[in-house]
Amino acid sequence: MRLVTRGDLDGLTCAVIITSNEDIEKIVLIHPQDITDGRADIGPSDILANVPYHPNCAKWFDHHLQTENNPRPPQKFEGAYGLAPSAARLAYEYYGGEARMPQFAGLVRETDRLDSARLTREDIESPGGHILLGYTIDGRSGFGDFEEYFHVLVDLLKSRPIGEVLRHPQVRKRCEQLRSEDKKFSAALRAHSRMEGNVVITDFRKMKRIPRGNRFLVYTLFPEANASVRLHWGPERRFVVAAVAHSILNRTCETNIGQLMSLYGGGGHRGAGTTPLPPDKADSALEEIVATLKAGAGVPACPASR
Repeated sequence: MRLVTRGDLDGLTCAVIITSNEDIEKIVLIHPQDITDGRADIGPSDILANVPYHPNCAKWFDHHLQTENNPRPPQKFEGAYGLAPSAARLAYEYYGGEARMPQFAGLVRETDRLDSARLTREDIESPGGHILLGYTIDGRSGFGDFEEYFHVLVDLLKSRPIGEVLRHPQVRKRCEQLRSEDKKFSAALRAHSRMEGNVVITDFRKMKRIPRGNRFLVYTLFPEANASVRLHWGPERRFVVAAVAHSILNRTCETNIGQLMSLYGGGGHRGAGTTPLPPDKADSALEEIVATLKAGAGVPACPASR
């Protein structure tokens, strides 16, 4: 039996919980877009967590917005789906929650906070505990491939308190790398970001290497923004990634980001989402996305750039 999940703190916590309750032989990390685009090879014994539904799977746990880009699950399926601060919360409750696994209550609670971006300024500027750990496994922190690191963390979190986890050599090294590049990342954000109305746009396409850094830092540098759009190249520059989100410090944006991203082939939840964009259409799509964010709650029925 395999667990197929996403390489972030929510996926990590799902892995801790599910491998503690199921006979998992292998953990596979994928991007949700792999399922949306039909590239994922999913078998009948696979458990999916924190990724879109696939009709071949045995069980499925997710909390992201269901869109027309992905198959809908049947009315009765094994697993759990619904509005929740994290997919890990759904998996935790499915397997008995705090009554059966009190040792994971703090991990799940902090995963809820990070995945739903219910963070404080201190969590951004001086993070600690599970939040800091989450930044070391965030795809947008800039660490690149971390599949081996993910497996190390699964084992650590199942047996050690967070203080010991953060002192582990591999974890400590990543934390130190984040801190050492903070100033470079802040400078890159200032140099490559601009405000358009209520939206801060960060375009990293011209940078050869983006410094490692906390993706939420942009909201401390541009506190007047209530939404952000970040552009950077995907693998081998085959496509442009657009990452869109509500500000976590200025919570006045009403646009449903997951729904907006689904119009371009991506997805997410109400407060954040991503989509791949063809390089030749990225600029026109950016204009449409920003216009929608500036307009407020509505989303266009069919983007012109598609």
